[in-house]
Amino acid sequence: MSLGSHITELRKKHEALSLEVDRAVRKPGFPALEISQMKKQKLQIKQEISRLEQA
Repeated sequence: MSLGSHITELRKKHEALSLEVDRAVRKPGFPALEISQMKKQKLQIKQEISRLEQA
């Protein structure tokens, strides 16, 4: 897998997580811990994208 395609896949994962977080936040009773974990995963992906783009 080339670097460009890897970054593209990470961006897709980040976008999918963004949508998932948005849906979860709007859903009453959705566990705050799960939302927090998704946000943390989103941040980790974003940091990985930034790191790869700097390389």
